[in-house]
Amino acid sequence: MTKIKVIADILESNARIAKQNAEIFDEVGLYVINLMGSPGAGKTSLLEWTAKALSEDLRIGVIEGDIQSSIDAERISRLGIRTVQINTGGACHLDGNMIRPALDDFNLKELDLLIVENVGNLVCPAEFELGEDAKVMLLSVTEGDDKPQKYPLMFQKSAVLLVNKVDLLPYVDCSVDVIEERSRALNTAIEVFPISCKTHEGLEAWSAWLKKHVGEKREGG
Repeated sequence: MTKIKVIADILESNARIAKQNAEIFDEVGLYVINLMGSPGAGKTSLLEWTAKALSEDLRIGVIEGDIQSSIDAERISRLGIRTVQINTGGACHLDGNMIRPALDDFNLKELDLLIVENVGNLVCPAEFELGEDAKVMLLSVTEGDDKPQKYPLMFQKSAVLLVNKVDLLPYVDCSVDVIEERSRALNTAIEVFPISCKTHEGLEAWSAWLKKHVGEKREGG
């Protein structure tokens, strides 16, 4: 039987590139978020609110990841935010190698915060590092409170869980308390913010978290 020696797998290769990306971000004191969640969870709506709320305090850039189209990038660009679109052509996630050339479209020294909206997916994006400072997961209450059990890696890797569409709680069979309990069973350090991008409930706490961590990164850099 022929033995095949595996030199390096795709995750190891990506980890090296992601580390190089992180060094670039650290050099200029740029805080980077990897925003993950299902299609329709509200990632782009969250980006719109964040851009409007913080654009006077923070210089923000956005990388939009989608399989096809530039619909979301166009939404963010209309707010005056520098936005770069990455179309994966079928891949279910962004990785460090995809992020690298997109950085050339920004003057990173003139940014405080870079948000990468990953491809809508609860599996693959959690596996691939981009060089980010934090993974942030967005989960809609319409998806149910069983998702931590079904997709544990996403919750284990995320620093923040934003539970969106809490304005719909009276109409769905979902408990934010159950989501938080099951998430903390996987990741005791995860911070949970119940929010609504429609009514803006809870978003001030999210913006305060962002400003705190951006400020700490800037001071450190």
